Amino acid sequence: MEPATPSWLPEGKTTAFALTIPVDCETVVLAEGRRFAQHPLPMSHQVYEIQRGVPRLLGMLDALGIKATFFVPGWTLERHPQLVEPIVGAGHELAHHSYSHRPPTDMSESEERADFERALEVMAAFGVTPAGHRAAYWSASSRTLDIVAEYGLRYDTSLMGDDSPYLVRRRDRDVVELPCHWILDDFDHYAFLPQPRIGRNVEAPQTAVGIWRAELDGLRRYGGLYQLTCHAFLSGRAGRTLALRGLLEYALSCGDVEFMTCGEAARRALAAPPARPRAGVTETQ
Repeated sequence: MEPATPSWLPEGKTTAFALTIPVDCETVVLAEGRRFAQHPLPMSHQVYEIQRGVPRLLGMLDALGIKATFFVPGWTLERHPQLVEPIVGAGHELAHHSYSHRPPTDMSESEERADFERALEVMAAFGVTPAGHRAAYWSASSRTLDIVAEYGLRYDTSLMGDDSPYLVRRRDRDVVELPCHWILDDFDHYAFLPQPRIGRNVEAPQTAVGIWRAELDGLRRYGGLYQLTCHAFLSGRAGRTLALRGLLEYALSCGDVEFMTCGEAARRALAAPPARPRAGVTETQ
C-alpha cells in the first residue's frame, strides 16, 4: 500500500523536511553559569559557529537550493549582529529561540515572560517578526504555549506529541505544534565539553546520518514532518557538514520529500488543519 499524501502537503509528497539550525553560540555555555565567560576553551568552542559553522552551512544550503529555519537567541543576535543579513538575506527563516537560552522550566513565570519579550524586542530591532518559537532545550513550561499564542506567533516547536503537525488551542487561538524528537537532534550525537558538561558524545558522522536516514525513510512510508535539528557549532564542523550534505542530497533525490521552513510548514498546516491531540494530553489543557 502506497502512503497517502498528507492533506497539508502538495500532491505526491509524503514528507515535509524542515532543516532547523540553532545558533546558540555562547548562550549555551553562559546559561550554565556566567563564570564560564572567563573560560577561553568553552567560549571559543561556541564562537566557532560565527567563524566557520554558520558560513559553512549557509554555503552548503545555497549550493543545494534549500531554505532552513535558524533559531537564534536574542543574546546571540545582540552579540553577533553580523549573523542577521546572511541568514535573512539568503531567504532563510529567523525564528524565536528565547533571549538567554535558559530553559523555561527553570524560570518563574515573570522571568520566562521577560526573557520571551526581550528576544522579541531584539528581533524587532533587526526588522524581524518571528512566525514561530522553540524553547531552549525544548524545555517548554506549562505557560510557554500561552505566551506564544498571546504574542501572535503562528507555531511552536518544542513538543513531541506526534510526527505530523498538530493544533494546540491557547488564548482562544490555534498554535501549530511542529513536533521534534531527540532522534533527529545532532546534540545527542556530537555534543561534548568537559566544562560545562553539556554533553559527552563524539560519534562518527556516518552513525548519526545513518540514524537520520532511517527515520526519513520511515516517515516517507507513514507520512509526516521530518524536522532535523543541526546546531551550527556541531554540524558546522567540516566532516559533519559533508555527511549532512549527503543526507540532504539523498532527500532531494527521493521525489516525495518537500523541503520547507518551519514557517511554511505551519502555514500549510493551518490552511489544511490537522487533528488536535487526544483529549487529556497535558499540553492541550
